[in-house]
Amino acid sequence: MNVKKAVIPAAGLGTRFLPATKAMAKEMLPIVDKPTIQFIVEEALASGIEDILIVTGKAKRPIEDHFDSNVELETNLKEKNKTELLKLVEETTDVNLHFIRQSHPKGLGHAVLQAKAFVGNEPFVVMLGDDIMDDEIPLTKQLINDYEETHASTLAVMEVPHKDTSKYGIINPETEVSKGLYNVKNFVEKPAPKEAPSNLAIIGRYLLTPEIFQVLENQKPGAGGEIQLTDAIDTLNKTQRVFARAFTGKRYDVGDKFGFMKTSIEYGLTHPEVKDNLRQYLLELGQELLKEEKASNPKEK
Repeated sequence: MNVKKAVIPAAGLGTRFLPATKAMAKEMLPIVDKPTIQFIVEEALASGIEDILIVTGKAKRPIEDHFDSNVELETNLKEKNKTELLKLVEETTDVNLHFIRQSHPKGLGHAVLQAKAFVGNEPFVVMLGDDIMDDEIPLTKQLINDYEETHASTLAVMEVPHKDTSKYGIINPETEVSKGLYNVKNFVEKPAPKEAPSNLAIIGRYLLTPEIFQVLENQKPGAGGEIQLTDAIDTLNKTQRVFARAFTGKRYDVGDKFGFMKTSIEYGLTHPEVKDNLRQYLLELGQELLKEEKASNPKEK
């Protein structure tokens, strides 16, 4: 069965970006001029996904508006012959999107469970908005390619510093069945570094079989008192194979302030409208910072 559906959880409160997210969805924060969630949707479409469900919460209406048509804006751009801008606006409206509300933020597993009726009895992908992935072959497409060979659930993983394992779900790899594809003994949600079975962390892309819903319906709260998707996947792994795909591309973490700033700078350095000026600014800023560093720490004679 082909994988044609994706679920994007977007119901989080975005507390790391307060006060900006007090009345604005964090998924709408722009990287230069593009909302972070648009990067995720574009990856899904580039991977062959046809239907996308976005699980939203309060203050998330702007996400729906962003992917809807804006007749007044489009008419204005047409009248002023701003064809390039019109093309950018229309790109976000030709997407088969669905929305459902997660009334209470009970964790990622609970958010995914809201997609049960949408998914039905099909394999599907879960794409988290905090991770923007860059690779020659989209990461979601890599997982779909694996599924076509294994017909099993597959998660994306990436090496992280061992000291950071408590921030992620971590896999306990068993064997490498093919290049970059691992059999997994078990999955652990946010283990302390001394208890982590590896430093291979689950990053924000999952391809799951529909049996995950039955597990989630019976899943007890885990870390943070929430329904953890990692715990449910570990349970699923006891009855059917679950693999892990090592991602070797570039991961941009936009889930915290510093990661968001780094992503904005790196994306800006490739943006045709600002890349040259931004590069020059960064060079000048680097020189100024170097002067300040030398002034505050003069070398001993």
